[in-house]
Amino acid sequence: MKEKLTHAESLTISSMLFGLFFGAGNLIFPAYLGEASGANLWISLLGFLITGVGLPLLAIASLGMTRSEGLLDLSGRVSHKYSYFFTCLLYLTIGPFFAIPRCFTVPFETGISALLPSGMAKSTGLFIFSLIFFTIMLFFSLRPGRIMDWIGKFLTPAFLLFFFFIMITALLHPLGNYHAVKPVGEYASAPLISGVLAGYNTMDALAGLAFGIIVISSIRTFGVTKPEKVASATLKTGVLTCLLMAVIYAITALVGAQSRTALGLAANGGGGPSPISPPPLPRLGGGNFFFLIF
Repeated sequence: MKEKLTHAESLTISSMLFGLFFGAGNLIFPAYLGEASGANLWISLLGFLITGVGLPLLAIASLGMTRSEGLLDLSGRVSHKYSYFFTCLLYLTIGPFFAIPRCFTVPFETGISALLPSGMAKSTGLFIFSLIFFTIMLFFSLRPGRIMDWIGKFLTPAFLLFFFFIMITALLHPLGNYHAVKPVGEYASAPLISGVLAGYNTMDALAGLAFGIIVISSIRTFGVTKPEKVASATLKTGVLTCLLMAVIYAITALVGAQSRTALGLAANGGGGPSPISPPPLPRLGGGNFFFLIF
């Protein structure tokens, strides 16, 4: 019986967990935060990291430290009825109520809408894209046993390769100086609190409770079965994942802030510049499989 995961196994599970966390909101929220906060970037980012990284880490840690078998088991410590109510509500929140709509509207808005034929209505294009999108999504969803291989070994490394190539290029050739960018809206009057709200809006704190059982199952797949060892491995992979997310959030926010002088303030997290005035903070749903937007 194994006592702990190897370094390669820990990285694979951390990579898988990152792929589960990193959804549409994780990409658009820090970029928008950077654009809107400008010179207040680091204060806003601190607030974002508290709720966008700290709370998900606590969610993963809670499952590991309590040695729970999943969200139903963890919430069952309150009461049996509450566990079913809370579990159903959480999965609906990070699924069809909020996350799923954003997971296909963000890639459509950022990559597909501009390529539509001039005579095609945007709603028609979105409908066709959503059919294709959910067909692909269904293919992966019906094969949950391969989730660690597909996300942890292939999709996340591919995403990180392309992401860091783009971001390093942007950092080496910045579009502007964020120190000269004036904060707007809530990021001017209350940057820390605005960052806290933006980080919470990723809803990864809730997602962490749902994804914890996947991490626990993956650890057991690698042969670690003792409850205390599973708890330790769960916490370790959660820390690795959240550190990676923090680095990506910081880079994305910085590049977003630098782009403001050249591109203006985006109308939303995925669209073009706003011609009139800065919008309120986006209030969209939570993170999900990043490969749904990759």
